[in-house]
Amino acid sequence: MKFTACDLPGLIVIEPTVFGDSRGYFFEAYNESLFHKNGIDYKFVQDNQSRSSHGVIRGLHFQLNPFAQVKLVRVLEGAILDVAVDIRKGSPTFGKYFSVELTSENKKQLLIPAGFAHGFSVLSETASVLYKCNQFYNKESEGGIRFDDPALNIDWQVDLKQAVVSSKDIELPLLKDCVSNFEF
Repeated sequence: MKFTACDLPGLIVIEPTVFGDSRGYFFEAYNESLFHKNGIDYKFVQDNQSRSSHGVIRGLHFQLNPFAQVKLVRVLEGAILDVAVDIRKGSPTFGKYFSVELTSENKKQLLIPAGFAHGFSVLSETASVLYKCNQFYNKESEGGIRFDDPALNIDWQVDLKQAVVSSKDIELPLLKDCVSNFEF
């Protein structure tokens, strides 16, 4: 496995070693020992899976402390643009975002630590996304930021006029009005 730190401290892109032959392929998506050797010491307690159609945007979501979640995101089918926004007060990259295309073909994963809002857009006809979390879901700690916040200026790589976004996500606040309790 290859572990690559991103420009936003804490984000890591993980690329598995894929073994292919005439039967197909095999790879380790998660290996606790290798993750630990690379400084990733989270205990994952919940897996979430979603399936969405082209043009769907989910996010930008987070859970507040003490229920903040670390996420390890990968795509089982299709392609997404995965986005993480730094919302840690005092961070030199506060309000900046990182995006990476995660696909069933490239098999990349994105590790998103607590203190980031997370979302994705679906680039393929459909996409199935699986992500591991180190905390259980807690409805009372939900938070979020509008996907189309002009201060963030995220290029979701889909037509925003035709994007499919939940009413809940459309009503999320802008970053400047967002309530969070994350410190760098």
